Amino acid sequence: MTMQPLQAIGLRSSGVAFQALPPLSLYIHIPWCLRKCPYCDFNSHEARGAFPEKEYVAALVRDLEMALPQIWGRKVYTVFFGGGTPSLLSGEAVGEILRNVRMLLPLDMNAEITLEANPGTVEADKFAAFRDAGVNRLSMGIQSFNDKHLQALGRIHSADEAKRAIQIAQQHFDNINLDLMYALPTQTLDEAMLDVQTALQYKPQHLSCYHLTLEPNTQFHYNPPILPDDDASAEMQQSIETLLAAHGYEHYETSAFARSKRRSKHNLNYWQFGDYLGIGAGAHSKLSFPDKVLRQARYKQPQAYMQQVAAGAAIQSENEVGVDALPFEFMMNALRLNGGFDNSLFGERTSLSLLSIQNELQEAERRGLLVRDHQRIAPTQLGQRFLNDLLELFLTAED
Repeated sequence: MTMQPLQAIGLRSSGVAFQALPPLSLYIHIPWCLRKCPYCDFNSHEARGAFPEKEYVAALVRDLEMALPQIWGRKVYTVFFGGGTPSLLSGEAVGEILRNVRMLLPLDMNAEITLEANPGTVEADKFAAFRDAGVNRLSMGIQSFNDKHLQALGRIHSADEAKRAIQIAQQHFDNINLDLMYALPTQTLDEAMLDVQTALQYKPQHLSCYHLTLEPNTQFHYNPPILPDDDASAEMQQSIETLLAAHGYEHYETSAFARSKRRSKHNLNYWQFGDYLGIGAGAHSKLSFPDKVLRQARYKQPQAYMQQVAAGAAIQSENEVGVDALPFEFMMNALRLNGGFDNSLFGERTSLSLLSIQNELQEAERRGLLVRDHQRIAPTQLGQRFLNDLLELFLTAED
């Protein structure tokens, strides 16, 4: 009697076995900002005076060198400078980092290289230097064009400064994302729509529109502001989506809207469960190997991170993603895409068969949260609205 492979009969193997590794991205974390925003739960630290730029850049380069054995020979398709406030860096520092990235890694010739910028730290000559260093996409944290709301969010820029920053950026970049937030303290529907209408005047290639949420361990969590209720927030969301669609923006991910061929390649790699190496204080990595998937985290405090890099041990924690956790982790990312994903992608990124989650898929269909055929699996509009409920179904795959 011929034995079938475990995956062929819908059972889980004891491990993973990838035929090919996913695409690889590089994330570079810059942990300093001028002021910590009360809603921010990212690993960011106020720069009280000058910050050790030269020492930190050296630590990033050394961190990357130590990580090379885990990604040896793999091409990097996107680079993302996140924070914190990466635009606090000098153009020379960004150039030094990217020179070393090019020397140490096979960087794709068409790589998307994004840098997050705060309008409160903008200078025209700095934007030019970022572009000269190789940055080809700028992501600007505008959040609002209303001074009252900017003050409530703890932002350090004004509405006029935000507008001026966009104008300066457009002199140097032809691929710009603007971050906006809605459901802000005391915000009305008209005010939320005016923010989006103002952004549209600049015809950005990409817009990210986030619902303000009260994250744990933030000032807003401990001292909550008065926010619009659920019905008002839902009306804002629906109105924003309708307006952006009318202006030719594709709503391709929960909070992301793009003009044709202007989707964020870096974030798409996350959502399609690709791999990423994260360097810098508190950076996270997800790396696949022929027989396993690892998650890593660097030391969070900048000074501790630099000390640990110098000692040859930048990684604070590392764990292997269990085979039973892979379906949920995949779906947690891929189901954020409104258009869903090709059926084949699940196997490519988890090495598992779709038969292994057949019960979960059928239940999601029964509840009207998901649709699928022989080519694609995608959340319905109901599934998009109640994404957490949809994802919870795949937690049972770990039992």
